[in-house]
Amino acid sequence: MKLPHKSSSYFQLLMISISLAINYCAISVSASKSTDHDLSYFESAALAKPSFKSKNQSSSPAGEKKPAAAAAAAFGADCGTWSAACSDEIMRIAKKPENVKWIKSVRRRIHENPELAFEEHETSRLIRRELNELDISYRFPLAKTGIRAVVGTGAPPFVAVRADMDALPIQEAVEWEHKSKNPGKMHACGHDAHVAMLLGAARILKAREHHLKGTVILVFQPAEEAGNGAKRMMEDGALENVEAIFAMHISHHLPTGVIGSRSGPLLAGCGFFKAVITTGGNGLHRNIHNSGDPLLAASASVISLQGIVSRESNPLDSQVVSVTFLKSGDDNLDTQPTSVEFGGTLRAFSNTSFHHILRRIEEVIIAQAKVYRCSATVDFFKSSDSMYPPMVNDDRMYEHLRKTAIDLVGPTNFRVVQPVMGAEDFSFYSEVVPATFFYIGIKNETLGSVHSAHSPHFMIDENALPVGAATHAAVAERYLHDRDISINGILHRQE
Repeated sequence: MKLPHKSSSYFQLLMISISLAINYCAISVSASKSTDHDLSYFESAALAKPSFKSKNQSSSPAGEKKPAAAAAAAFGADCGTWSAACSDEIMRIAKKPENVKWIKSVRRRIHENPELAFEEHETSRLIRRELNELDISYRFPLAKTGIRAVVGTGAPPFVAVRADMDALPIQEAVEWEHKSKNPGKMHACGHDAHVAMLLGAARILKAREHHLKGTVILVFQPAEEAGNGAKRMMEDGALENVEAIFAMHISHHLPTGVIGSRSGPLLAGCGFFKAVITTGGNGLHRNIHNSGDPLLAASASVISLQGIVSRESNPLDSQVVSVTFLKSGDDNLDTQPTSVEFGGTLRAFSNTSFHHILRRIEEVIIAQAKVYRCSATVDFFKSSDSMYPPMVNDDRMYEHLRKTAIDLVGPTNFRVVQPVMGAEDFSFYSEVVPATFFYIGIKNETLGSVHSAHSPHFMIDENALPVGAATHAAVAERYLHDRDISINGILHRQE
């Protein structure tokens, strides 16, 4: 069979068309295979979308491939699949010079005007002004001065991040430009930094709101130091619809910008007690040999209380029972007191151990009083909200924090820390929803930020602020991202 004769120009056009078709097929196959690689989104985006450049733009040299970071910058990491580019972008926003200047300014303004529990009116007003500037909606007041702000879709899932706002009744001894202007009050526990970092996270999350696959709740809480603001915030709806919550605290034990936490018990449950031992009669005229001796009963009680930890507890389960005061009668050396008061504190890392200590303190004191023919009452101040449960980090939430922090600051800048006997009212949130509490280092020996919290010499390295803001934002955004994948996976399996 003979083919019709064609001119050479027609034949050249035919061969060009065939070549283009073959190249197009090769590109299509390459694009379909690229989904197995980390840069699949960027590669498919580059292949699927034509490039429109101005006359002044230049192309990359032929055959030169862009690294992941450059590709992310070129196309914008949409984080449909979470990658290092997402974490890098969050940190890049946090460390923009204008953002660093702003976050330091926020912290310094709060530091200059410290306010005690449930008196954080100016601090709350400052936060609301900043939220208004960011066009972030919020509910106010909760727990008198608290705020519940919302960023994201407004739909489930909901994840919360919390910062405390109150200061301490301490006279600041640090001489610097932004020293406390309120005599006898100081941000000696870093709550000014906590607020600044959460506002910094709000700015980042708002800039990336189109990436959020759910809703972030920003909880600005009063009265962590005294008054149990956490319980009041929950009573006013701070955790409405929330399924997980995170919080961060500055630490002078960790170098600046280092993140630290652990799974399980992190902070102790804390409580206080006061005992009153009494006997009948008048100390001056009664027959001592026919009546009890409250001073002897109190002394025996104090000694016996030491056995609760040393003889009744697992030595690997740290607990504390400490008597911190004892008072009896007046300074008249010729009379026997009719009553003696004493009290102290108790701490434990589990609810089981904590409630065991509570029960045994009361049993020991009442029994010892009876031995010495006296009566006793024990008050644990339960009605005053001074009893805090242990802060036990949820395993899954801790693992989420750990992987997010390592992606953000690197594996060498994440530490597994030891539990400490301090207490935090964030533990009340953890009894309602899965929670994790973590630290950010502010230790800088050159700067002098080495003093412990609640010291009049306490100060921080402000270079931790943008890192803290980025950590808050990444923890929240990635939580929503991972939950979205989990939910979609379940729905897919059900189909």
